Amino acid sequence: MIVVTDVIVVGGGVIGLTTAVTLAERGARVRVWSRDPAGATTSAVAGALWWPYRIEPAERVGAWSLATLAVYERLAAAPEETGVRLVPGLHGGERFAALGAWAAELRGAVEVPEGLRVTLPLLDMPVHLAWLERRLTAAGGAVERRAVAGFDEAAEVSPVVVNCTGLGAAGLVPDAGVRPVRGQLVLVENPGIDEWFTRADLGSAATTYFFPQPGRLVLGGTAEADDPRPEPDPGTAREIVARCAGVRPEIAGARVLGHRVGLRPAREAGVRIEAERLRHGGRLVHNYGHGGAGVTVAWGCARAAAALVG
Repeated sequence: MIVVTDVIVVGGGVIGLTTAVTLAERGARVRVWSRDPAGATTSAVAGALWWPYRIEPAERVGAWSLATLAVYERLAAAPEETGVRLVPGLHGGERFAALGAWAAELRGAVEVPEGLRVTLPLLDMPVHLAWLERRLTAAGGAVERRAVAGFDEAAEVSPVVVNCTGLGAAGLVPDAGVRPVRGQLVLVENPGIDEWFTRADLGSAATTYFFPQPGRLVLGGTAEADDPRPEPDPGTAREIVARCAGVRPEIAGARVLGHRVGLRPAREAGVRIEAERLRHGGRLVHNYGHGGAGVTVAWGCARAAAALVG
């Protein structure tokens, strides 16, 4: 059991909420301070297929990812409630030899000429974030709409502060290694596609993927480093639809429902999970820098951060 009385988690995306739930269910009294409602965070925009994508350090990511996978496999028993479903699909061009040791733990994954076929968790993020908030409340925690100018502000009312601020860590820590990686999506009516598809070139800012979500098909995408533009680009949207239609031609005629842009919170040195002392003696635990894989490592990183709380 955690022996501290109070913890404030700064940041209300998937990392902050998952960390808060982990702490609250271990006995801490937790409040989440979030500038934005969960539905307005970068997490809400995520395509949200479980996969260790664009995330470091490699020596730790595998364990965090597998711990999270095990949680999602259980949550998929109630998809309408948790937003988690197990969906088959294809990672185009992927091979086991190019992946880490963690890939050997993927049940049912097989190499085919086109790539790697596997069934993975696919999350409907608005539903999942709302479920995390309900689970936190059930454990005695709370979410408050509150922006902070510095972590000392939270330390004035709590002996432990957990930094889950994503891109906000650039100014709050401050950490010059934190930078945005822009991702643009197109939402269309699903023309009958029930499997996901991805094909990524790590040397390019353009990726190709589509994810069947309830009521929509999510098309992507981009990975544009150091691009903070929040507005969708019409030309990029057309390119995304064209790339996806090159894989499934029926996508070309699908009615567009909307456009989304999310800024992935990347960090040059990879995910940071470590503790330090604040000026007034409080403890600050960092949990940020997850790039495009926050959903993939959320529970593993939450447990690692919780272990540093006490």
